[in-house]
Amino acid sequence: MKAFRSALLASAVLLAPTSLAFSQECAKEPVTVGFLPKLDTDPYFKVAFGGAQEAAKEIGGTATQVAPSQATAEAQIEFINSLVSQKVGVIAIAGNDANAVAPALKRAVQQGVRVISYDSDVAADARAVFVNQVKGDSLAEMMLESAFDLSGGEGEFAILSSTPTATNQNAWIDFMKAKMAAEPKFSKMKLVQVAYGEESEQINQQQALALVQAFPDLKVIIVPAGIGLPAAARALEEAGMIDKVKLTGLAPATLISKYIKDGAAQDIWWNVTDLGYLTYQTAQALAQCKIAGKEGEKFKAGRLGEYTIGAGGELILGPAKIVTPDNLAEFKF
Repeated sequence: MKAFRSALLASAVLLAPTSLAFSQECAKEPVTVGFLPKLDTDPYFKVAFGGAQEAAKEIGGTATQVAPSQATAEAQIEFINSLVSQKVGVIAIAGNDANAVAPALKRAVQQGVRVISYDSDVAADARAVFVNQVKGDSLAEMMLESAFDLSGGEGEFAILSSTPTATNQNAWIDFMKAKMAAEPKFSKMKLVQVAYGEESEQINQQQALALVQAFPDLKVIIVPAGIGLPAAARALEEAGMIDKVKLTGLAPATLISKYIKDGAAQDIWWNVTDLGYLTYQTAQALAQCKIAGKEGEKFKAGRLGEYTIGAGGELILGPAKIVTPDNLAEFKF
């Protein structure tokens, strides 16, 4: 009997977050949404938050943002707890580590706070909706195609990612490896190393130079991180290597416009302001029970129009573009 009671108690503990999530009251008016990006110094998240503030002015409520000075899960957990104590209605997080932040987010749900993720997902059972800037596979495919174009379809290339635990970058890298293995088109391209810039401009510069020195025949570096691509470009330019090794990846187009115009780099990008805008609209719709995060649910997202939640609670902002000299003027960030 004692063992039975223990097992029953354990089951109740495991089920508690789910039952508490369903018992959350629907907000009758717009709430405070606490944004928690990966890092406080990344201009990408500052621009995204500007979009959230725009949405808040339109539909009411409050957008607030706190961020760690180090891109680690441990640092984000402290801010999750702080946002809960501030009694925000929704936490919108760009996860530094999908699984490491999950327990803290589940505790937030138990205390009545709703959770969504944006830009970089967290464990699916720790949030209701993931607002993704673009379908992940398409980003990875575009980066690989860009590297193919810049290298002439053959030779060595490297990847300079953010951190070993970054959810979105790891998924993109896995997709690129699988696509290269499956398609003969990429048979003459060789991925020689995956390095990490640790969300630091200085480390990204050091790693870019280290890759060039370690692999004299390197043709392209893919940098799927907003801080890393401009840093790598500056490092290669200062070392006189920008014409020898091409760059592609993800970064605010305005930060590498010089290199795009010169043909030294390509960029895959999207409207960052709209990502923050859509995230805030989603948070308010969730708080007011207009959506619950289930596939097929639809809601109005202000000037962006109607959106439909996809499988796994994923919401896609829209398609990205490869930024070239021809379309550079379209991108304001």
